[in-house]
Amino acid sequence: MNKQTVHQLILEKLSADLESARRAAQTAYETATHEENIAENKYDTLGLEASYLAAGQARRVEEIRQALALCQNMNLGPHDAQKGIQVGTLLGLEDENGRQQWLFLAPDGAGLKVCLVGQPITVITPRSPLGKSLLGKFEDDEVEIVVAGTRQQFTVTEVL
Repeated sequence: MNKQTVHQLILEKLSADLESARRAAQTAYETATHEENIAENKYDTLGLEASYLAAGQARRVEEIRQALALCQNMNLGPHDAQKGIQVGTLLGLEDENGRQQWLFLAPDGAGLKVCLVGQPITVITPRSPLGKSLLGKFEDDEVEIVVAGTRQQFTVTEVL
């Protein structure tokens, strides 16, 4: 695993998502402002609904833009074994059932998934329960979180 390659894949995915969201926002805006969608009576809500959609799409564009900017400006230096897991760390985790997964701790973009040589990698942030628990941990450390009343335990298998 190469974290610079993973970082580049994340930036490419965020850029593609941003472009897609921009197109959707533009389409929603055009629909909301089109003359055919002007309300003819108080029950005609197509224009209003389209404006809500346009506002939501504009917020989504801004969220992706922010995630992209934060990920572009992230310090991606070599792993500092003295500090443990930090933002910019690529790590392997194993759950109590032996299932392996790869995670990339980023400042934003949680839930984004990329794939490198057939291996899925999920972006998490320090704001998530798992991300918060991983900060400062080292290889072979155990991490425990409680989500919706269910305790989950993981072992850090690799840190890059």
